[in-house]
Amino acid sequence: MTRSSRVRALLALTVIALSLYITVTVPVRLGLDLRGGTQIVLETRSTDTAEAGPEATDRTLEVLRGRIDALGVSEPTLQRSGDRRIIVELPGVQDPRKAADVLGRTAQLTVHPVTGSADGTDARGGSATERAGERVLPDESGRPLHLGPAALTGRDVEGADARFDQQSGAGWHVTVDFDDSGRDAWGRLTGAAACRPAGNPERRIAIVLDKKIISSPQVDPSVACGAGITGGATQITGSFTDDEARELALLISGGALPVPVETVEQRTVGPTLGAEAITASAWAAVIGTALTALFIIAVYRLMGALAVLALAAYGLISYAALAALGATLTLPGLAGFVLAIGMAVDANVLVFERAREEHTKRRRASPRSALTTGFRKALSAIADSNITTLIAAGLLFFLASGPVRGFGVTLGIGVLASMISALVVTRVLAEHAASRPWVRRRPSVTGLATAGRVRSRLARSGPELMRRPRRWLALSAAVLAVAASGIAVRGLDLGVEFTGGRLIEYTTARPVDPERARTALADAGLPRAVVQSSGDSALSVRTGELSNAQAETVTRTVGTLGGATEKVRDELIGPSLGEELRRNALVALGVALAAQLLYLTARFRWLFGTAAVAALAHDVVILVGVFAWLGKPLDGVFLAALLTVIGYSVNDSVVVFDRVRELWRHDRATPLPALTDRAIVQTLPRTVNTGMGAALILTALAVLGGDSLRDFALALLIGLVIGTYSSVFTATPLAIELDRHTSRSRRRHQ
Repeated sequence: MTRSSRVRALLALTVIALSLYITVTVPVRLGLDLRGGTQIVLETRSTDTAEAGPEATDRTLEVLRGRIDALGVSEPTLQRSGDRRIIVELPGVQDPRKAADVLGRTAQLTVHPVTGSADGTDARGGSATERAGERVLPDESGRPLHLGPAALTGRDVEGADARFDQQSGAGWHVTVDFDDSGRDAWGRLTGAAACRPAGNPERRIAIVLDKKIISSPQVDPSVACGAGITGGATQITGSFTDDEARELALLISGGALPVPVETVEQRTVGPTLGAEAITASAWAAVIGTALTALFIIAVYRLMGALAVLALAAYGLISYAALAALGATLTLPGLAGFVLAIGMAVDANVLVFERAREEHTKRRRASPRSALTTGFRKALSAIADSNITTLIAAGLLFFLASGPVRGFGVTLGIGVLASMISALVVTRVLAEHAASRPWVRRRPSVTGLATAGRVRSRLARSGPELMRRPRRWLALSAAVLAVAASGIAVRGLDLGVEFTGGRLIEYTTARPVDPERARTALADAGLPRAVVQSSGDSALSVRTGELSNAQAETVTRTVGTLGGATEKVRDELIGPSLGEELRRNALVALGVALAAQLLYLTARFRWLFGTAAVAALAHDVVILVGVFAWLGKPLDGVFLAALLTVIGYSVNDSVVVFDRVRELWRHDRATPLPALTDRAIVQTLPRTVNTGMGAALILTALAVLGGDSLRDFALALLIGLVIGTYSSVFTATPLAIELDRHTSRSRRRHQ
């Protein structure tokens, strides 16, 4: 064993041992779409007296943290996003209405003297509304009270607690304790009120929360004039329920928000849906990986079996990386975890096909030397293809949000782990096996001693695919036109994430006819609700802006039609956030194409980069058009699939162009069409084998992944087919035509 081999073996053992330790000791944090709960995104708003900047957002975050701690939610998460947004995750909370009401309340507490009664005058004469600092608010019974300037505010409160009075039978009340300055102010305020005769409205003290009188008791007759109530505490009484008293105490003790906040996004996922998604994705991963493993072993025999062991190491490394980084594993992220298996297969296939070529060229080459050459020659294609996928993952992380951002993180980790498993773990195992005497005596067992069926048949037929490249471009243009017509004829069904609004999904005890549900919702005051059914018991309702009270109306209506009804998903996206996400999606697409163009231009000739990016645009339009014809929604998960397709399509183009570049380096005299024919023939086995591995995994996701992953897997399957086709029959002929045009222009110029 050489020194470099020993270093790789030591590195592989270290990485696997460390990954195993992290896997055993550090759990992965599951997203709310997998474990169930509510996520609320709040945005601070400026007022005439306060600016909603980073400092105000930080103060708001601290107040919200105190409120959530008082709610008793286990393992809540609060984090600032940008200058004005706060992301709140509440695991296990299935009713977002209470949480949203508590978090969104500004809770401005003030205590006022009452200066006038319902007739608009007081003992001093004149209208109370005319004096500075006074205002009129209805009391608990709806009668207007004239209030003087605030004598105490929430800053004077030390704490509040909800209590139940069993002795007097008064029910629930809230006890408020004041701090030192508040005690003195409370004593002066109650002392002044005690000087008024019993029954006089001015003997009352008004406690106001968010410009609403919640209690206005009279000072007890036992309190002496001028002395006031000592002890620095009071009680807020009323017809409170248990929840109302606790919520009021929570708002008072948590303090007031420095600026108002608005709910711009709200997602609720039931625990049943999350558990089903985990189970379905796990089965898809197991079955998809098993089928891929069998396929790889059947094609590459011993080397394929070792690659499967490396895939197991890939899974271990990816999981450990997620746990070590504290990344959140979301539902799309789980799909990305499964999808990255296909990327790991691709790197192994590239190496093994290169080794096959080397063994075919040099009949006396040993399996080890063929492998060494295969790793060396495949390195550039592996690096380029994985970097382009990392670009797509990075764009998802920086420009997307929520679960789609988690998909970008998982995909990026998976790509890096796949490179480690293919270039380090697979190489250590393969080179060690290839060095065994029994393997050297039986090279056929390695799977590298034969050229493979695809390459052998292509070598015999000698196809001239690029002799008339314009025919392929015409076919691509025709397919492009058909797909684009779907966008024009059917239009794009943008998801709630891009339009704003609310999406609620239910499971019902008995099937519900969507037309009946639409009619019932229209009768309930929601004529624009879009109702769709999926399967026998799944129903989704999509509307524009919808309050929590209106959402309860939707739930009751669906329950009336479907019997026992369970809400499995509830998503609310504000119009401003929907517009922002739509803009970010377009920016992500534009930046993705520009980044790919810059990278490919730097790595290859400009005509190859231009041809590859044009093929990407071709793939994007076709995929969007197919979804338009199928009537599928274009949402954040579709955006993740689209950017992944971009990365995958570039992978195929990079492999072909990398081979063209290599052939051109050694043969400048042969015309480009003939070189591209040879490159396609030489790389087609890799394209077929990698495509089969990815297709097996994606098919398992589409069939077993459930409704939440079916459209995602379908988009990737369509993209896989389109990307494989376009890398050979769109990007390559386009590069040939650009080269011809450039050559003609150069000759005319000369």
